[in-house]
Amino acid sequence: MLTTEHINIVKSTIPLLESGGTAITEHFYKRLFTYNPELKDIFNMSNQETGRQKTALFEAILAYAKNIDNLAVLKHAVERITQKHTSFYIQPEHYQVVGLHLIETLRKLLPEQFTQQVEDAWTSAYGVLATIFINREEELYSERAASLGGWRGKRAFCLVDKIVESEFVTSFIFEPMDQQSTMTHQAGQFIGIELTPKDSKHVEIRQYSLSTTSNGKSYRISVKRELGEKNGLMSNHLHDNLKIGDLVDLHAPAGDFILIDDTAPVVLISAGVGITPMQAMLEELAKANAAQPVHYLHACENSAQHSFEQRTHDLCNKNNWQYHTWYNNGEAIKPNTSQGLINFKQVNLPKDDGNFYLCGPVEFMKFAKEELIKLGVSDSRIHYEVFGPHSTL
Repeated sequence: MLTTEHINIVKSTIPLLESGGTAITEHFYKRLFTYNPELKDIFNMSNQETGRQKTALFEAILAYAKNIDNLAVLKHAVERITQKHTSFYIQPEHYQVVGLHLIETLRKLLPEQFTQQVEDAWTSAYGVLATIFINREEELYSERAASLGGWRGKRAFCLVDKIVESEFVTSFIFEPMDQQSTMTHQAGQFIGIELTPKDSKHVEIRQYSLSTTSNGKSYRISVKRELGEKNGLMSNHLHDNLKIGDLVDLHAPAGDFILIDDTAPVVLISAGVGITPMQAMLEELAKANAAQPVHYLHACENSAQHSFEQRTHDLCNKNNWQYHTWYNNGEAIKPNTSQGLINFKQVNLPKDDGNFYLCGPVEFMKFAKEELIKLGVSDSRIHYEVFGPHSTL
């Protein structure tokens, strides 16, 4: 039970957490994987190397400590995390392991300050948070298992087609091995794919946005080949080694980045491979014969890296929707296309009543959000999806 005293003690440790920074989560993960190496088959080890996961966890711990007396503030963050957890098939016993290593990390790094009272407070606080996650994740697992075409855990799928969309992006279409129907997903959601890449020591689980609407028969993801030594383990394996007829395990569609069900204008803003959930949203709006105005804005390096270009053009023209593209390398020889960085002043946006959806590199989304707010768009009308560990814009 979390008491008022526990809450006060946890909040009193905030300066200690802030001074410790990501050294806390770095030690936590080192300890976790030393004592429980089997969890390397769940965690994205590439994100461990880049440091993104350590930063995300530290920010989450700090946010919880700061808002422990007002958890409603964390409602959206909790929902986003639980949605992601279900695509890893996180179970209650995982929380017990994580809790143990978190407490032992605090004990190790704060030997003088980590008194019995502080330990009791943090143990209770973690227990409350773990229960919130466990209960919500169980709800999601049960709902999906009970849905038409739904399932719990992983399900075997076969790759039935690969389609090159642009220089670095290829679409992968999967159908279930049991030849039964697939669960309906909402545009903007992702799916978890689980397999062991060539030369990898571990099972790898990644989440990729579904790039088209539900059809009850298959799922489509569109994956960018990531370059660099610390990136692209899964994406390169999919591009280079996964062949038509190969099997993968998929976890049911998840995610809370979805279209708001109202009649307000819709503005879809993306950069690079962030176009994938936007494409699903555009397809969904077309399928529903959406009556509200739609604006589709995309930024990428050049036309060779512009995925779904013709399909976007056809959908927008057919429905009389506004669209504009920015090519960073200076190429701008097509209608509705500009050179340079995305510039919202070049287009007429529904600043007062539109819902704005962002997806792309974190720095791009930070820039886009800042520019939209300068134009007068309310923060509450800006929604976004981060690929990989969560980051606050």
